[in-house]
This record gives sequence, structure tokens and C-alpha cells, in this order.
Amino acid sequence: MTEPVPHISNWINGSYTTPTPQQIQVLNPATEAPIATIDATPQDTVQSIITDSVRAFNDGQWSKTEPSDRFKVLSTAARLLRARLPEFVALETRQTGRPIREMQTQLARVPEWLEYFASLARVHEGRVTPFKGPVVNTLTRLPLGVVAQITPYNHPLLIATKKIAAALAAANLVIVKPSELAPLSVLKLGPLFQEAGLPDGVLQIVCGYGYETGKFLCESPLLAKIDLTGGLATYRAIAPVAARNLIPITAELGGKAPVCLFPSVEVERAVQAALFAGFIASGQTCVTGSRLLVHVDLYEGFKEILEKRVRALRIGDPTDVRTQIGTVISPAAVERCKGFVDRAVQDGGKVLCGGRPTTGPNGKGFFFEPTIIEARADSHLACNEVFGPVIALIKCESEEQVVAIANGTPFALGASVWTNDFNQAHRVAAKIDAGIVWINGHHLNDPSSPWGGFKESGIGKENGLEAYESYTKVKSTVINYGVAPVWFDDEATNARYG
Repeated sequence: MTEPVPHISNWINGSYTTPTPQQIQVLNPATEAPIATIDATPQDTVQSIITDSVRAFNDGQWSKTEPSDRFKVLSTAARLLRARLPEFVALETRQTGRPIREMQTQLARVPEWLEYFASLARVHEGRVTPFKGPVVNTLTRLPLGVVAQITPYNHPLLIATKKIAAALAAANLVIVKPSELAPLSVLKLGPLFQEAGLPDGVLQIVCGYGYETGKFLCESPLLAKIDLTGGLATYRAIAPVAARNLIPITAELGGKAPVCLFPSVEVERAVQAALFAGFIASGQTCVTGSRLLVHVDLYEGFKEILEKRVRALRIGDPTDVRTQIGTVISPAAVERCKGFVDRAVQDGGKVLCGGRPTTGPNGKGFFFEPTIIEARADSHLACNEVFGPVIALIKCESEEQVVAIANGTPFALGASVWTNDFNQAHRVAAKIDAGIVWINGHHLNDPSSPWGGFKESGIGKENGLEAYESYTKVKSTVINYGVAPVWFDDEATNARYG
């Protein structure tokens, strides 16, 4: 007998709510089978959630708590999450189709974000400025208010936790709208934070389509901030309304990360670098190393070994620990990958390996072969984000050309430089226009390290002190203990203006 598909409702004011009339199926991308349904939240419900959240913020149940209390709640949440990682790993694997070996490794670090921002809330200090004269000027940071967070499907738990931790540490109230394609692990955070001691109504998790529920949420003038991870089109839809309402936005958008490979690197190491940068999460990350910029002196040997290694990658059941390449998220993602391959061939590109949709062991699933295509630096493939396992291989004649090509797209989120020449490493990294530049690494991330790009890759930062402070507003208190207000006296002496 087939098990019924469970429905997971919104988490609002401390409980799972009554299901909405319209619902959305969540599919396992490896089997194409439904694993749950979620709410498609209508506009009036979204408005009610925002109103409740504003009331809770003004009541001060979280916004006026002591930093030590916020530290305790977030630290407890980290402990609870770490204890329950196996169930989150299994769920993330099912809803994203990413190999379990990836999810075990990635999710093991997620509690660190809660611990980092808990500690930052506890130790962050105000300032006293060097104000001229007998005046003391104190600067304190206050929470913004009710903040909306729009999170994606590729790293559901990691990206949601990064945003939630920073916002809660700064004493804001949070409304999260996870991707309708992979919302289930985020919905599990509601009861976890409640158990950790977070007051009900401080974290609201509302589901629905981005173009409906996400739109309704971001159009509210009652928000104090919008934090978005997604595509440029989503940002362009949200930004005009936010601007009219004077709502600041942090936006982590797309990328086209170059992997700059120089001949001082051993060829086998260079291939390892390319595989890791390009095919983690089936290329579905904003910093996927989707352009391999290979110096001519390394190129031929690199290409030969890379092709062999890519052809040998194991595509299959994401729950199998031996699987190296899982699915993309949806049929639309498969078609997008195929479209990029077809366009690349039309543009004169040469497919070295891959290039086709495929299926899992059961003949089902949204799989696409890991693909390497020799391409021109100015081709459509080399300049636009695929968000899938389709990588452009580009031969470069010099260091100067590597840098020029690396900087030659509208994206500027991440880049990596691979060289054993110390001087070259620093020289090239300094010239690359990107928010994150790794030297002899890729995909490296830490809660203390600011994450965000330049140009069309976004505005603002996740992680670090920058993220925490972006969830605060600065209040300046000026205490005068010696400047007399004599300006309009007939015989004013030592009058001061400013």
C-alpha cells in the first residue's frame, strides 16, 4: 500500500498552521516521486503574518532581549541541530537530489553559523567617537524590525541558517520564504528554534511560489529589510517596490566564476581543482567554477586528463555514498542545461564529454551528464550562468589574458587562482574583480568570512560582522557636559554651532 504524501504547513506563531486551499507538490528530483505538499500562501495570509510579526517586534519579546539571552537561544539551536543532523541530511538529499556524501559534509558545518552569530551578539560592542569638545557621543546598534528572507533550492538549510542566524542575533523578527522546490528542511527549523527557547512568532516560515507568495511578502511597506539569494530577474522584480518603500536589500545573485589555472600547478592537481569547482552540487551553486581559464602551457595535458576524469564520474542514486554526481533540481533545469549545450555547439564549441540529459538507476530523475565544452571566451556559454554541470573550457595565451577573460562578464561573485608561484598568486588575485577570490582553493566558506559579489552578482554581504551589522541601525546619542547654549545671548562667548 502506498504511503500518503504528507502535507507540511507554514510555521507561523509557534505552530504548523491549517493547510491553505492551494498546495504545491515537492518532488524528489532523483525519483520524480512526490515527497510532500506545502502551502501556496495567498496575499491576505501573507499580510496577516507580517502584521503579527510587526506587533511582536513592537512588543519586544525578542527585539528587547539581552544579548546574553540571544546567545543562549542561538547556541542551543546549534546544539540541537548538530544532534539531529542525520535526519536533516536525509531530507536535504531527498529534496535536492544532491549526493549524500556532499550533504553529510556540508551540513556538518551549518551549526557553526548559529554559534558564530550567537557569539557575535554576545560580544559585539558599541563605540564612543572622538567628538570635539566636552561631549560624549555613543553609538549603539538596534534591530531593524521585521525582515524578509528569500532563500533558494540549491543549499536550502545552509543559506537559510546563514540569514536567520545573523538576523536573530541582531534581535530582528524574521519571515523566511524558502524555495518551493526544496522547502522541507527549512520548515523543520521552526520547531527546533522553539525548542531552543525562541519566543513564538519571532521566526515565521511561509511557503509558496516566488512569483506569488514571495512577491506578496516583498511588496509590504512594513518590512525593514529584504535579504534575497536568487537570480537577477528576481532582484529586478523586487527592487523597484523596495525602493519606493525605502526598504534596503541584500542580494546574493548569480555568478560565472573563473577557475584560473597556471602551469606551475601540477596537472593532476589542476584537474582536481576543476572537478571540485565545477561539479559540486551538479554545478548548482552561485560560485560554480563554470569557466576553466587554462594557460596554454598547461592546456593540452590538462584537457586530456580532465576528459578522462569527467567521463569516469559516477552519476546515480543520491542516497548511495558512492554517487559523485546527483540531479539537477527540475525538468526545467535539465532543459536549461540542454539549451546551453545546443547553443554552445551552434557557436562553434566542441563538446569533449557529456552534453546530454540522462536518468538514474530506475530510469527516472532529472539528471544531466557532467559536461565540458571547449569554447570561446566571448561565447554565450562562457558569459552566462548555466546553474548546472555544463562547464566552458577556455585556452589562454598569457596571464594578462586570463585576467582579462576572468573580468569579462557582468558577474563578479567568486573566482579562484591556482598557482605555485607566490608572486603570481597575489598579483592575479589583486587584479580579479570579484567579491571572493580563492588562491589554491574553491567553494571555501566560513561564518566569519564575508560572502557577496560585485556588479550583477549582488549587493551587500552574508556572513561575518558585515552581515550582522547590516541587520542593525546605528543610533548616535550625543551627551553634552560642557557646551553652553548661549548662541542667542546678547554677549555670547564660546558659542558653538555644530
